[in-house]
Amino acid sequence: MKLRIPWQKVNWTNSLFLMGTLALTLTAAPLYVWKYGLDVFQIGLFLALFVATGLSITLGYHRLFAHRSFRAAWPVRLVTLVFGAAAFENSALCWASDHRRHHKFTDQEDDPYDISKGFWHAHIGWILFKLEPETDFSNVKDLQQDALVRWQHRYYVPIALLAGYVFPAVLGGLWSGWTGALGGFLFGGVARMVTVQQFTFFINSLCHTLGSQPYSTRNTARDSAIMAFFTFGEGYHNFHHAFQHDYRNGVKPWQFDPTKWAIWLLAKLGMASDLRRVSEERIVLAEIAEKQRALDLKLASGGTGRIESLCIHWNHAKTRLQTTFDYWDAKEREYRLAMENRLAASREKWVQTQREWSEARAALHAAIRDWWRTYRLLHLELAASSNQRREN
Repeated sequence: MKLRIPWQKVNWTNSLFLMGTLALTLTAAPLYVWKYGLDVFQIGLFLALFVATGLSITLGYHRLFAHRSFRAAWPVRLVTLVFGAAAFENSALCWASDHRRHHKFTDQEDDPYDISKGFWHAHIGWILFKLEPETDFSNVKDLQQDALVRWQHRYYVPIALLAGYVFPAVLGGLWSGWTGALGGFLFGGVARMVTVQQFTFFINSLCHTLGSQPYSTRNTARDSAIMAFFTFGEGYHNFHHAFQHDYRNGVKPWQFDPTKWAIWLLAKLGMASDLRRVSEERIVLAEIAEKQRALDLKLASGGTGRIESLCIHWNHAKTRLQTTFDYWDAKEREYRLAMENRLAASREKWVQTQREWSEARAALHAAIRDWWRTYRLLHLELAASSNQRREN
């Protein structure tokens, strides 16, 4: 089958740049190692700038600017804008605009990196082909109010070249002359940039193809612990799409999310504030909803037989959970509103609101525990019934 390339839609600037830097990484970098070797300084420079630019994308471009999941002091914004530019993934304004469209239209035509158009398109094809020649910034008007974001957008190319290529070359030159400068350019600059970019691209492609969906199956986003390790915690993509404004991606204690830890540390140092996080109850309920959907599908596909009485309790547990959730949800909204206006409210009103919210929360937790007990019993009975049918 002959491959037909829409040459009229090729973005030649992006294509030549990405192909050229990849070619340098695969050819010039190995030749440099063969001729001059690779010392600890160049390895350290690669790793340091990999972390600096990678975190600037995940912490800065993604969680700070695209999702506004926390507020940051100007030095944090400045550093992430400078080293974010060094990743050569466009300005923060363009990046955030594309990413907000991705969340709004996930898996649809208006999704810039729509996985339904294929793995290659989601990974890098959408960058190589300029399907939309002009960028619409109507969804990032809030970012346009930030003078630093406007500055970076205006001078993105020189900032990217200076921070991404000149800076590591100068450091290498100070270390060991012109060969060090060349090594700094190749490893701290080009190879580092290609590596950061490919891991970012894999979130758009691989994390919409492989992995688990514990929080939502409404779109293709998936959790991948492996990708989280290489992308500073971004691999927990199913959680992120379910709760996009949470400053965390790896929400479980054992999950690897250095970006979350860095934001938390900045908050402790007074450099970040207003960290947004979804309540533990909503996270648990999202997981429950997916498990409930899967179990209901199993029950619908076969007779309940001897577990009919357990199914009655299952339906009761589901109803109780939904009822207590609705009540807790209303009381939580009242509680948050009261927290915002605490000084204006009377002490009696505040105490009453706090007590009602606490009681609703306790009732919800009891309903959740009942749901889990029934789910486990029913799940075990279904497994036993399935094994018995196979034996017969």
